Amino acid sequence: MAKARNSKLDEIKRDAGQLLVIGFDGTDVSDHLNTLLSRLQPGGVILFARNIVNAEQTYRLLQACRAAVDSSLLTCVDMEGGTVDRFRNLFGRAPAAADVFASGNRKLYRQHGRLIGDCCRSLGFNVDFAPVVDLASEASRKVMSSRSVSPDPKKVVQYAREFLAGLKAAKVAGAAKHFPGLGEADLDTHLDLPQVSRGWKLLWDKDLYPYRVMHRELPMVLVSHANYPNITKDALPASLSKKWITDVLRKKIGFRGLIASDDMEMGGVLKAAPIEEAAVQFVQAGGDLCLICHVEEWVIASYEAIIREAEQNRNFALRVKESAERIRAFKKKSATNRKATRKLGTSVADRLSRRVWEFSEEVWLANLARQAEA
Repeated sequence: MAKARNSKLDEIKRDAGQLLVIGFDGTDVSDHLNTLLSRLQPGGVILFARNIVNAEQTYRLLQACRAAVDSSLLTCVDMEGGTVDRFRNLFGRAPAAADVFASGNRKLYRQHGRLIGDCCRSLGFNVDFAPVVDLASEASRKVMSSRSVSPDPKKVVQYAREFLAGLKAAKVAGAAKHFPGLGEADLDTHLDLPQVSRGWKLLWDKDLYPYRVMHRELPMVLVSHANYPNITKDALPASLSKKWITDVLRKKIGFRGLIASDDMEMGGVLKAAPIEEAAVQFVQAGGDLCLICHVEEWVIASYEAIIREAEQNRNFALRVKESAERIRAFKKKSATNRKATRKLGTSVADRLSRRVWEFSEEVWLANLARQAEA
């Protein structure tokens, strides 16, 4: 009996680890980090500027993370270009989505995704949490700035489709964000829990349009920490809402890919629940990948909370297993299961830097020509 219980607990632990994408400090895999990765066996890791010194170091860091984990690993980054550019010190500044979109040239939209995808892949990343498909509006202008491309959802889809195709050509999986839409959010979810007061019809017709139209094309969807009181009649962020994640995204829209949370360390979700409770609620709501991007204590607390709840609640254990199996299947069939490209050499980094510079110039000239025509 004890042996069976231990076997079941081991299975729960393996599944719980798959649901985590974790961030950390440092620019190499220390003994301490190696122990953490070996213990948790996370589904993925995510790097930020604090982890990235140069191209070779980044490549080696991701390889070391892979070596510490028994199964294939999602190696993730937020790389949009513009204000969200983790590689600017490696390859130069990539253009913002809004600047590329302003060119009106769909070939450049795809080139944007391909260029960013090639930069990601050369370093060893296989997931890029991009593109943003939030609608550009006056309400969110100060927060989103050049990250959102248009108030017209059909034009947002035009850009996003091409960008995602570029990523895919580089063998990198993209993720549309921030479901169900931050276009009308006037507060930064890194710090606050914004309320979006739109009713269902407007959300369905506008903010949800990109997810509805592209639901079969999207590898992943990343869920926001904004609250939609007219829809859920509560004060919870969408990231903790079964109505949004399961009822709308899974059932009504029919999305079958992976559902990731925005960083669970952000103020938008921590104002609603302590992080370990939030991690459990996200999974209960139907989420797959729980992003915890910095604090080790919060990573461990969330991992342990998921395990405890799965031990005590059979339905939750089945929910954890469902997501873990979905994540494993995604890795098996997607580009994320393939090894990184050959070891990055100086010549490769130099070529990518040149491509970033040339593409930035091409976008600038295209925008200049379009302004002259107007």
